[in-house]
Amino acid sequence: MEEDQSKESHGRRGTTLVESEEGTKLELTVDEVVEGYVGSLGLSQILHVLVVSFAWIFDAQSTLVTIFSDAQPPWRCKNGVYCTDGRGGSVCGLVPGSWEWVGGDRSSTVAEWGLICDRKFLAAVPASVNFLGSLLGSAIFGHLADTWLGRKRAVMISCILTSITFLATSYSPNIYAYAFFRFATGFARSGIGISCLVLATESVGRKWRGQAGQYSFFFFTIGFLSLPLLAYPTRTNWRNLYKFLSILPLAYAIIILPWISESPRWLLIRGRSKDALKVLKYFARINGKDEFPRNLTLANPSEMKDEESGTISNKRENLWTTKWAAKRMVLVMIAGFGVGFVYYGVQLNVENLNFNLYVSVAINAVMEIPAVFAGSFLLGFFNRRLLFSVSSYVAGVSCILCLIFSKGYSNSKARGKFGGNWGQLIVEAVGFMGSSLAYDILYIYCVELFPTNVRNFAVSMLRQTLMLGASVAPLLVVVGRLSPSLSFIVFGVLSIASGVLSIWIPETRNAPLYETLKQQEEMEALNHVSNGHSRCLEFGK
Repeated sequence: MEEDQSKESHGRRGTTLVESEEGTKLELTVDEVVEGYVGSLGLSQILHVLVVSFAWIFDAQSTLVTIFSDAQPPWRCKNGVYCTDGRGGSVCGLVPGSWEWVGGDRSSTVAEWGLICDRKFLAAVPASVNFLGSLLGSAIFGHLADTWLGRKRAVMISCILTSITFLATSYSPNIYAYAFFRFATGFARSGIGISCLVLATESVGRKWRGQAGQYSFFFFTIGFLSLPLLAYPTRTNWRNLYKFLSILPLAYAIIILPWISESPRWLLIRGRSKDALKVLKYFARINGKDEFPRNLTLANPSEMKDEESGTISNKRENLWTTKWAAKRMVLVMIAGFGVGFVYYGVQLNVENLNFNLYVSVAINAVMEIPAVFAGSFLLGFFNRRLLFSVSSYVAGVSCILCLIFSKGYSNSKARGKFGGNWGQLIVEAVGFMGSSLAYDILYIYCVELFPTNVRNFAVSMLRQTLMLGASVAPLLVVVGRLSPSLSFIVFGVLSIASGVLSIWIPETRNAPLYETLKQQEEMEALNHVSNGHSRCLEFGK
């Protein structure tokens, strides 16, 4: 008998009063403390989300820098030498020495190491292995951030390693060393996006989780938009671009990151309830709320009581051995492969558009801004599943429509000019906006589909499949230099297929964030029965 523990309702679901030797304690979940005493979204959480999300800038830069560093630059006939276009506007059929790269031999890795003609597929290797590095890093950082490392330290280590690998990349002596350092950069940066997203969303109330995640992606857009501005001054030497980019993540890790608080949810499931409560009180104080009860304690669902011994133990749960969670994870990962393939592939494929490269990248980056704000607004009114599927369909149809405008493309003449096929660029930009929205929503969706003790791991698994899809995309981009139509068809079909998969993924809008797999399974089953009973009553009326 547990006569010494009396539980009494306090107006909020799950609120309990626990009698102990120290007196009566008010035991609440993190969600209840945030909603009741901290505030669902106050000044403290806004500042926290903004500062944490700033690191997404480096994630974008390290991912997409190859759009410029590995692009095939324009070429021209040398002064005083007559030459004609080679096969399909390429230089492969020209007499050696009759042409030269515009901007010089160091304007890109393709120009410096001659990655054209029979060596053209080598140009896709660095971008592909970068995503493979991120795939491996996502698994490792995801596990460490859920266990002993934590979200904050995972971001710090990732930023420092990203800075080091950026600098090392700038000194690459050949394509093989360059590919290795791009793999290392992919591994290093993988801890940024995963941990930043989870760290940002775990600090706000359930009403604002989607918006907090969306504003995180806004900084990814800033990083994307900064690349044309940084790449243009360094267009004659790709190495200088990497050197400059190496400064930013290191400065962030040393100057800004120490001021960020760790996730109170992670602290709680690691048995550091006092530290978790301290973080919550700090957030409440900045929000202007000082009415924290002195007898308040945090309920930790990961602590399970043994019925025979009466002792408290912290049981570790495994996502893959929990049937419902494993099925859910597989569906999310399959959808993630298609989304990653399309999202990153469309960005890298801008070089196959009949338009100036710098302008194309800038317009694509700008299109992410309305995608972020549209997602933030729509997530407050519509279901995650509906928004994800519609966004995927828009991206897929737009990519297929690009086929109409892909004729008449001339690689040697379109480069370096602001004129071009505006119709193709507009349709492609709309498609990219759709893929960007689908990408962002899938991340938010994944955060809400799994509990705290495996949330970072689940997001890391999604990240792995996103990166796996992205690692294949550069190969299609290289093929697209010869046949742009093929790349657009593949992007379109995969995007639509990803949207269809959402039919079998449950809705999470306005659902609470659970702390353990066992708690989530029990509560979702209870809610399912409760909702079914309510529908029966409505039907009876």
